[in-house]
Amino acid sequence: MNILILGGTRFLGPHLIDKALERGHGVTVFNRGRLSSEIDSRVTVITGDRHRDLDKLAGQRWDAVIDNCGYLPKSVEMSAQALKDSVDTYVFISSVSAYAGFSQTGLDETNPLAELAPEQQQRADEIDLTGDITAPVLGEMYGSLKAACERAIEKEMPGRTLIIRPGLIVGPLDHTDRFTYWIMRVADGGEVLAPGEPLQNVQFIDVRDVSAFIVTAVETGLTGAYQVDGLPHETTMGSMLDTIKRVTASDVRFTWVDEQFIEREGVQPWNELPVYLPTSFEDAAGFMSKNIDRALAAGLTLRSLDETVRDTFEWRASQKHPLRAGITRERETELLKKWHELSQ
Repeated sequence: MNILILGGTRFLGPHLIDKALERGHGVTVFNRGRLSSEIDSRVTVITGDRHRDLDKLAGQRWDAVIDNCGYLPKSVEMSAQALKDSVDTYVFISSVSAYAGFSQTGLDETNPLAELAPEQQQRADEIDLTGDITAPVLGEMYGSLKAACERAIEKEMPGRTLIIRPGLIVGPLDHTDRFTYWIMRVADGGEVLAPGEPLQNVQFIDVRDVSAFIVTAVETGLTGAYQVDGLPHETTMGSMLDTIKRVTASDVRFTWVDEQFIEREGVQPWNELPVYLPTSFEDAAGFMSKNIDRALAAGLTLRSLDETVRDTFEWRASQKHPLRAGITRERETELLKKWHELSQ
């Protein structure tokens, strides 16, 4: 098959390229040339901006396009209009954030999607298309915009769209360091602040499992929406940290700190303490127990947590830049000191 990837330069994209090549497919990438690593010589590279240079894709033919960098409805609408006669299937990488909420456990693809409020729509319309458009830039509009993107693509290519809604994606090349923070902190040893309760559920998926499913879906001609994440109720905060400790052969000691203390000290879940959501967060239980039965039935396979931890650790150990997520060691030491004083 011939596959076109929009974006494909940082995290999910390189893994998609590797998996497609491994399966013997032809790959073309269209992006602005900001490559995080060297692209395989077998890949055709077209340099351009999706908002100004779509004409560079004219006159060519692909079996599918994978839109790996769509954040705004007007962006994906332009791409779908330009490619609807050039591709059979439009694959859009959305997000579980596209849902209206996670008030119930076992959420699946039939749950309602978020809607943009009028003022959000106005703000979205005013975004400068020449700048970097990323999730942090969009802030609280991110999920609603992803939902709007889904609707825009389906409107342009009805019955020919495949929507992928990943949960938290982790693994090698993850530039956010959200999951990676825990691997590197635990590997470093000593006393580690562990948030909440050991039995709290967590849910995430290896980027390579996401990539493999997407390529399989393209091969089998899937359409519709598929939620991809780890198995619900399988991994807890405690089992995740224990696995990291074992795989990295660390002498770490975990000190479990309750969520009331974390809240009082103003520590931000998810950002300063990645993966963790307090039970007081109304959507925590639903967000960490999403149903993935549809994707499993369609070919999603999941590797072991041991493998994800080992490979992520090996990759991150080769990187020189500081971690981009998690609390600083100084802040952690300060919090642990306060916690021990209160516990006496």
